[in-house]
Amino acid sequence: QVQLVESGGGLVQAGGSLRLSCAASGRTFSSYAMGWFRQAPGKERELVCTINWIGGRTYYADSVRGRFTISRDNAKNTVYLQMNSLKPEDTAVYYCAARRTYSDYDVRYDYWGQGTQVTVSS
Repeated sequence: QVQLVESGGGLVQAGGSLRLSCAASGRTFSSYAMGWFRQAPGKERELVCTINWIGGRTYYADSVRGRFTISRDNAKNTVYLQMNSLKPEDTAVYYCAARRTYSDYDVRYDYWGQGTQVTVSS
C-alpha cells in the first residue's frame, strides 16, 4: 500500500514557475514508477510525465516537454515536478500516482494522491 500526498500548488503568473512535491508513505516507494497527471475543468485527466523507479527513464507529454521536469528522491520518498514557463493552459488539478511497473504511456496506475491545484493567470 502506498499513500501519496501532493503539495506545492498555487497561483502563479504566466511565465512563472512552481515546484510540486508528492510525498509517499511506505518502505517500497523506491520500487514504484511514478507519474504526474492533470485535469483541467471540463476536460479529461491527462498524463503529464512519468519516471521509472531509479529516475533513469522519463517521459513527457508534448505539451510540457522542455518546460517541466520530473525527478525523485527515493531517500525522501518524494517525487517532484518542476514547472517552468507556465502558461494559462497549464491550469489544472495535478495528481501524482504510483504503479509497480514503468510505462511511458500507460495511464493505469495503482495509487493516487488527492491532487493539488495549479492556477496560471495571464
